[in-house]
Amino acid sequence: MGYDAAADRYDRMTYRRSGRNGLHLPAVSLGLWHNFGDDMPLERQRAILRRAFDLGVTHFDLANNYGPPAGSAELNFGKLFRQDFAPYRDELVISTKAGYYMWPGPYGEWGSRKYLLSSLDQSLSRMGLDYVDVFYSHRFDPDTPLEETMGALDSAVRQGKALYAGISSYSPEHTRQAAAILADLGTPLLIHQPSYSMLNRWIEEALVDTLGELGVGCIAFSPLAQGMLTDKYLGGIPEGSRASQGKSLSPDQLSEKNLAHVRALHAIAARRGQSLAQMALAWALRHPQMTSVLIGASSVEQLEDNVRALDTLDFSADELTEIDGHAVEAGINLWKRSSTS
Repeated sequence: MGYDAAADRYDRMTYRRSGRNGLHLPAVSLGLWHNFGDDMPLERQRAILRRAFDLGVTHFDLANNYGPPAGSAELNFGKLFRQDFAPYRDELVISTKAGYYMWPGPYGEWGSRKYLLSSLDQSLSRMGLDYVDVFYSHRFDPDTPLEETMGALDSAVRQGKALYAGISSYSPEHTRQAAAILADLGTPLLIHQPSYSMLNRWIEEALVDTLGELGVGCIAFSPLAQGMLTDKYLGGIPEGSRASQGKSLSPDQLSEKNLAHVRALHAIAARRGQSLAQMALAWALRHPQMTSVLIGASSVEQLEDNVRALDTLDFSADELTEIDGHAVEAGINLWKRSSTS
């Protein structure tokens, strides 16, 4: 059955400029890290993507290794793009990344020119695209000169295979260095994608201010703390959840101490008339430098609930103070090594 996008798709979404660049992103973007591999029925993936676009979510974020298995998210997205979204290509921002392990041997991960450009060609082939809108260095490589990694991003843009360059999980200092290298090459750094949530606040120490000074956008991934900042784990670990499957959240991280903070945050959200997830997304978006937050969705209903976070974005000073008492480090930053290298 053919897909016609909702005529009012731009009436309900807020769009934010990425730093001082010209590109605007929806305040809520859809990440395909989980739920778009071969372990999820394709028709459910189709329903989520269609509903997202109908709600004004114009940005779909992927990476070469998303699945499972690695590469399958791009393959599945490519099928659905050709069937449903090809007529809307100029209305979509599609991003992908390379940096983590993808194939065996010395050229299958990290930040060499060889790996990044080979990976981008593979990603374009899997998705059936001529170009992506944003191509990211997925993590900092301490063993490859930053000039080489950023030079590869610049080449991708100059070759017409990407419109913009981005980085993910880089420290403030390496972000400054990357931005300077790219500026010298004539390809501005569009955006940084760090992990950020109420339970993982590392970017507040310096990165947020750094991005503001540089005029670089920020898009937070895992703003729901790998699912901890939802109603899912308030009463334990349900079957089929990320924690039960070992997907980016281990049962050890669901300590009683962490869950006590989560339950307190849930109570604050209830007083605001929001779900915990909605409040967590609104809280992450409170920074002027925050361009967008990346959500995952395993159902249309979950997607719709998260997008409704945009209905209530304001916080009182008292609410922020109370939240600060429970928005504490929970030991869930799986990407710390990259951002502190």
